[in-house]
Amino acid sequence: MKHILIAEDDADNNTMLKEYLESHGYICTQAFSGSEAKLLFSMKSFDLVLLDLMMPGITGEELVPLFSQTAPVIVLSAKSGLDSKVDVLSAGANDYLCKPFDLPELLVRIQVQLRRAPKTALRKGDETQQVGQTAAPDGRIQDETSFRGHENEYSYRQWTLNPDTMEMTAAGKEISLTRHEFLILELLIRNPRRVFSKQMIYEYAWGEEYLAEDKTINVHISNIRAKLKDSKTDSYIQTVWGMGFKLC
Repeated sequence: MKHILIAEDDADNNTMLKEYLESHGYICTQAFSGSEAKLLFSMKSFDLVLLDLMMPGITGEELVPLFSQTAPVIVLSAKSGLDSKVDVLSAGANDYLCKPFDLPELLVRIQVQLRRAPKTALRKGDETQQVGQTAAPDGRIQDETSFRGHENEYSYRQWTLNPDTMEMTAAGKEISLTRHEFLILELLIRNPRRVFSKQMIYEYAWGEEYLAEDKTINVHISNIRAKLKDSKTDSYIQTVWGMGFKLC
C-alpha cells in the first residue's frame, strides 16, 4: 500500500483528501503546516506528497526541493499564474494542479506519478536519511551533532538506552520502563533537537495510526518523568506548548 503525505492547512480540504484517497486504498498522513510536513517527512518514508503552497510556518515553495529528492510531489494550489507553476516545477515538483479540482483527476495524476516513481529510494526501513545524519550499523538514523550512538546503545547527556535489551540508565541508575515508554525515549534521543507532535510519538511507539486522545501521550510522558525524578534528569524532556515534546 502506498503512503501519501497530505500537506494542506485547510482542515476540511485535508480531511476530504484523506478520506477520498483512503477509500481508494492509500495510507495517508496529514500535515496542517509547512513545519509539521517537514518534520513528518524527516521521520517517515512517503511514496508521494500532496503539497499546498500557502501554508503557515514553512511555505510549500520552500519544501518542494526537499521533498522531491525522495518522493514525487504534486502541488495543489490556488495560485494559477504561469510564473508560480514554472517556479515550483523548476524547483522539482512533478505535477501542478490548480484549485478547485476534481478528485478523480487528482487520483489519476497520483497513479501516473506512482507508476513513474523509481523502484529504489534512499530509505532505511520506514525512515528517510536526511543530510547531516548518519546511519548506525543497525540502520538507525543518528544526528551526529547531538548525541553519541554506539552499536548497541544510545547515549544522551546522562542517559543511556540499549535498544537490544530495552534497558535504560540515567545518571548511573537503572530505570524500569514499559515498552511504550522506552520507544518514546528512543524516538526523542535519536533526534534530540527536534520537536515531535503527539501523533508522531504515538505512531512510532505504538506502531499504528494515531486515534487516541491527547492525554495518552501526556500520561506516558508524565510517568517517564516520575521515573527519572530520582536521577535528576527528568527535566531533559521539554514540553513545547502547542507542538509536542523534545529533549533539551
